[in-house]
Amino acid sequence: MPTERPEVGLRRTNDPPLLILTSLAGGAKHGHALAKDVEEFAGVVLGPGTLYGAITRLEERGLIEPVPTSGRRRPYRITASGSAALADAVVHLQRLAEEAARRLVATPALRPRLSS
Repeated sequence: MPTERPEVGLRRTNDPPLLILTSLAGGAKHGHALAKDVEEFAGVVLGPGTLYGAITRLEERGLIEPVPTSGRRRPYRITASGSAALADAVVHLQRLAEEAARRLVATPALRPRLSS
């Protein structure tokens, strides 16, 4: 039975849209703060082109939106649709990780790694 795929290609753990949505799930942030947060929690460095290209696509899809501000920086927040897409991605990634773990348990050399 095929499983549903999350929207906007949110399948890789280093996928910029997935990382941005995860960051914004913790609160609104501007671009530099997003990049810094992603680097801290995921160890992934998003260059400006990658970051702002992904922000543009997420905004076009209605998954994030700018927060009104009078300052120079433009913060973004996750929308209800963005939260739903992130939740779908989390479910997909959990299923994948569980299946991978089940299959790896059959490999004796990897059992200690999986239990820690």
